[in-house]
Amino acid sequence: MAKAKKEEKNSKPPARISFLKALIIMIGADLVLLFAPGFGILNSVFYIGSFISWSALLLGIGLLLLGFRGLFRTK
Repeated sequence: MAKAKKEEKNSKPPARISFLKALIIMIGADLVLLFAPGFGILNSVFYIGSFISWSALLLGIGLLLLGFRGLFRTK
């Protein structure tokens, strides 16, 4: 019978996801989906001014970029 190979250690540490960054991504995605001018869920039901829609859309995109920037971290 052949001997079993020894278990090799993984050279990369496991990636961990930051809970706060994941929450920021969720909030940003919600803002984009709700307030996108012409396509957003709230814009299809209610009349929301263009200033609020574009501001919320830009804020949502900014939060998405901020969240994805440091989402994964290693130990």
